[in-house]
Amino acid sequence: MFCIQCEQTITTPTAKGCSYAQGMCGKTAEVSDLQDILVAALQRVSFWANQGRQYQLINRQIDRWCCQSFFSTLTNVNFDPERILSYIIEANHYALLLEQQVVAAAQQAQRPLAPLTYAAKMTYPTNKAELLELAPLVALNCGHEQVDADILGARLLALYGLKGAAAYMEHAAVLGQVRDDISAEYHRIMTILGNNPNDLNTLVTLSLDIGRLNYQVMQMLDLGETTAFGHPTPTQVNTQPIAGKCILVSGHDFHDLRLILEQTQNTGINVYTHGEMLPAHAYPELKKYPHLVGNFGSAWQNQQHEFANFPGAIVMTSNCIINPFVGQYADRIFTRSIVGWPGVTHIEGDDFSAVIDSALNQTGFTYSQIEHFITIGFARNTLMNVAPTVIEEIKAGHINHFFLIGGCDGGKAERHYYTDMASKVPTDSVILTLGCGKYRFNKQDFGDIHGIPRLLDIGQCNDAYSAIQLALALAETFKCSVNELPLTLVLSWFEQKAIVILLTLLSLGVKGIYTGPTMPAFLTDNLLSFLQSEFDIRMTTDADSDLATILSAKVA
Repeated sequence: MFCIQCEQTITTPTAKGCSYAQGMCGKTAEVSDLQDILVAALQRVSFWANQGRQYQLINRQIDRWCCQSFFSTLTNVNFDPERILSYIIEANHYALLLEQQVVAAAQQAQRPLAPLTYAAKMTYPTNKAELLELAPLVALNCGHEQVDADILGARLLALYGLKGAAAYMEHAAVLGQVRDDISAEYHRIMTILGNNPNDLNTLVTLSLDIGRLNYQVMQMLDLGETTAFGHPTPTQVNTQPIAGKCILVSGHDFHDLRLILEQTQNTGINVYTHGEMLPAHAYPELKKYPHLVGNFGSAWQNQQHEFANFPGAIVMTSNCIINPFVGQYADRIFTRSIVGWPGVTHIEGDDFSAVIDSALNQTGFTYSQIEHFITIGFARNTLMNVAPTVIEEIKAGHINHFFLIGGCDGGKAERHYYTDMASKVPTDSVILTLGCGKYRFNKQDFGDIHGIPRLLDIGQCNDAYSAIQLALALAETFKCSVNELPLTLVLSWFEQKAIVILLTLLSLGVKGIYTGPTMPAFLTDNLLSFLQSEFDIRMTTDADSDLATILSAKVA
């Protein structure tokens, strides 16, 4: 195996990347190799889907499936080798189907076929043992002895960014939001990556293309969520348990949460959110259910302890699962959609009765704890509605700076930086936060500035769209660029969704972003130097030093 896509990847003085029997995430070498083969098989599908666009051959079922299965290769999503194998077999089927249609269309139009890419030339058997023999030919670092390290790093930046975009495309598709032009751009980029490009400029341009693509995807996802569930409104959420039977819903999928809420009405079961599901409480069509009683726990990396202590059933709707056998709750956690762990019950379809039965068979919380509320729900619509008030406070000199502090959380001790940063920003500053990085400080009381809360929880990681809209509105009002605003972005990364959010911001021309706690291992020194030179990307150091730099620049 060779995997280097997330922050927890193994690094030594002589090598970077997980290349042992098991990765740091718990992914086995077999699963890792099968996922590499799946990526190549999907690049073959994209080659034919991309060619098909020339003849108006569009298969929306295949377009949707490609993003679903690509999503399964993200960090902490699917650890089940049999499920990954089934995706490869489906990819074979879809590639052959599209190839036949394109060949027939090309013959009828008397046009030559495009040269096959590296991934499209390969033959993918359906037998697992034979497939695994292909792994060295499709490993992400295959031929790395001959490939320049900067080229390899740039390829991975683009590939991992596209993985993140595909995940958001699937989140949007669950809510009925799909666009043919977005699918076409996805297939175009996937096709290029399937030919192992060796030109650095091409790869950098491709990464920015992925960022622009993802901006449209986030816009589409925002439309899907607000159409289905209404616009979030500021809402207080209890973070302490309530006595009674219970189900915990983690991941990112509000659609699944609504199904669970509908099916648990009048059962006496309380439903809690976890991790990135916290923003659900702010949506009118979700918070109308009285048995959606609160949020339990914190960020994903703490689940083995928190889930073990949750006395009910657990549903993982999307990414961020880690080994449930460690905390001995594998018999009461259920996976959905593209999530998988060997030995864990997977829910197909929309019937959650197995989850409900499991919850009823658990002890539940035996008593209620003293309530502790946090306020969430400052998404795009709310932010835009209060923008005039914010602008007046800026003009009056009461608000002097904005800090966006958020992103993916993780287990490294260096992440205490984000707690320090949030705690130490000046009291005339407003903190925007999103993603699970907010769990580092979201239970603190930051007070307000003339009624405007100093901590504004925007939502999930994909709700960076809301922050961007506020920044654009402020820039328009003050007749300046986003980079000239009193705004500092302090982002934490862990996996591929965070990578594509960064590419999105770079594609919009945003500069001076602080990111950490470490830089991705796949980025070489030369690539980092390029990003720093072109986009003024800054590595986090310590909160005091970075704040001094930020605030001195503001004064200057």
